[in-house]
Amino acid sequence: MMRIFKKNQLWESKALPTLPTPDSLMAWIDTQGQYDFALVHADDGVIWGCYTNGKWTWSSGLAPNSPSLNGKVLQQLRLFNETGEVLVWRTDHGFSGRVIRDGIGENIDCLDEEQLLWGQIDGDPKSEFQVMREGSQGLQHAPPASIASTGKITTRNYIAYDTDGCAFVKASRLMTKVK
Repeated sequence: MMRIFKKNQLWESKALPTLPTPDSLMAWIDTQGQYDFALVHADDGVIWGCYTNGKWTWSSGLAPNSPSLNGKVLQQLRLFNETGEVLVWRTDHGFSGRVIRDGIGENIDCLDEEQLLWGQIDGDPKSEFQVMREGSQGLQHAPPASIASTGKITTRNYIAYDTDGCAFVKASRLMTKVK
């Protein structure tokens, strides 16, 4: 597994200026076209998304646990690309969220780590998505074919230091590859 440590990466992390409601989630996502991919965890499954040709498409129905996107059962939603991520999560009082952007703001160290996706490619791609199956546990999901073909996804971990100089992960986000 590859790890790349970078010093003095420009970044900005802030609360989302507007948040969706469970009923407005789909319309809100449609306004977030600057991201390339989505990963959604819901009470009833895992849904991947892909932004192509000016619209979001979803893996819903391609794997048994890839249901339709529904704001009422959303646990968390990540919209991401190489330069940033929006994270929305469910709380007891509705949704909360933050956005991270690289290339602006203050300097911070970061560590990029490749994470292996569960499963092996199963069959041919279905539209923009590729079903992956893990036999011993029966897990299936359908990430975008461009991500599934690598078998991994990258996390960027932003490193801060406490008053004693000890490092800790201040925030993490998804991205699609290590540079």
